[in-house]
Amino acid sequence: MGLISKFMALIPLLLLLVSNATADATSGVFDITKFGAKPNADVTQALADAWKEACASATPSKVLVPKGTYQLGASRLKGPCKSPIELLVEGTLQASPSDTEGDGLLVMEYVDHLTLAGTGVFDGQGKAGWEKNDCHLKKECKKLPMNLKFNFITNSIVKDITSLDSKNFHINVLAGKNLTFDHLKITAPHNSPNTDGIHMGDSEDVYILNTAIATGDDCISVGYTNRKITISDVTCGPGHGISIGSLGKYKTEKEVVGVTVKKCKLIGTTNGVRIKSWPDSAVSYPASDMHFEDIEMENVANPIIIDQEYCPWNQCNRKVPSAIKISKVSFKNIRGTSSTPVAVKLVCSKSNPCEGVEIADIDLTYSGKEGPAVSECANVKPTISGKQNPPICAKPAPPETTPSTD
Repeated sequence: MGLISKFMALIPLLLLLVSNATADATSGVFDITKFGAKPNADVTQALADAWKEACASATPSKVLVPKGTYQLGASRLKGPCKSPIELLVEGTLQASPSDTEGDGLLVMEYVDHLTLAGTGVFDGQGKAGWEKNDCHLKKECKKLPMNLKFNFITNSIVKDITSLDSKNFHINVLAGKNLTFDHLKITAPHNSPNTDGIHMGDSEDVYILNTAIATGDDCISVGYTNRKITISDVTCGPGHGISIGSLGKYKTEKEVVGVTVKKCKLIGTTNGVRIKSWPDSAVSYPASDMHFEDIEMENVANPIIIDQEYCPWNQCNRKVPSAIKISKVSFKNIRGTSSTPVAVKLVCSKSNPCEGVEIADIDLTYSGKEGPAVSECANVKPTISGKQNPPICAKPAPPETTPSTD
């Protein structure tokens, strides 16, 4: 067969390939394998190229990461996009164990109407990073990469994915608005430092729903400058619990208003539901309208805490009271078992006592050698109703006995 004949024989195949690519683009699906991605190889550029074309589409589009394991370097997928866009991850995107620089494995920013979905896994391969992490020892420290960062994402949903062994926070939300996290799985060992499950700041209308988090730090941490945060049907453990704060560390912080935590279960965590602020805080602002309801505790140390003397590793001046004003807080229908005798501890600021604290229907038992569960309080006069086990605010909190290492 001559060269011309061979070329003519290839024409149907070439037309089929072009037709398939056109069909994918026409259907709005941008498969990273069409952009050169291959399993067990680095797909950083292929993902960036697929995102760029999808983001420029005038009609709704989908970037597909099919089943398989792929290596991913630090990636930043930016908007704004011309229409709603989905990143569908069915495979595993795996960080390099030695990559301890950069913001995160995947940073998504300035996107409206984003869907991140799929049964896939973001694997931070965090062990090498945890060995270098000293942020649990120092107030100022070098930050390691997170698995997922969402900056300025609006009207969007993240669902069904798994975040595994992040070197730092698993998921960080900055300046999000109307953002939902649903049916996520977040996993790291109990001794992995600073691996908060989901952390948020400067955000509004964030919903965390139907999610299982097992990690080495706070399962969920609601930082400063947040409004209207809802956390529901979350299972947490191991980890440090569900926290608002820590508050008051930086001068740029602003108020926290409207946090609801309900229908959650905490198992074997070092704290339960907690509000924490630094003494000698860098700024003064209110933290209010915070409600914890229908919470189940199983072998949880410190199930209920307000801690305005939060000072991990003695990185602050305990003698100067916190300037954060906590008010309009409720703890209702919280039940289960405590692994320490002090099941309820409310330690508020000497200079800004807590106001409007309501406690109703608490049933927490402790079966250790130190006797039945007790509560301790300072600088707060809560309104109490319903069941009280232990008796609420039966005695003052001893000085400087609040948890200070996480």
